[in-house]
Amino acid sequence: MGVRRRPDTFTMRVNPILCDGFGHCAELAPELVHLDEWGYPIIVDGPIRLSVPAALDSARYAVRGCPRQALRLEYQRPARAESPGRRRID
Repeated sequence: MGVRRRPDTFTMRVNPILCDGFGHCAELAPELVHLDEWGYPIIVDGPIRLSVPAALDSARYAVRGCPRQALRLEYQRPARAESPGRRRID
């Protein structure tokens, strides 16, 4: 039985096929989303720490507020540390 690790970062992703460029996401999460000249979202690149609750809250609002459901959040767990006595054999 292993230990379940909680996620420590998240990334917001946009599905460009579903997105119609309404721009609601930039209004709901201005620190994470910027719009290009046609109104399509440009998402902040890289993982965002869950220890920043304001960023997570606004990202959740943006995901819920997307009329085309083109946004999603991906949570990443911390890297698993190998114990010195055990090696992984592939």
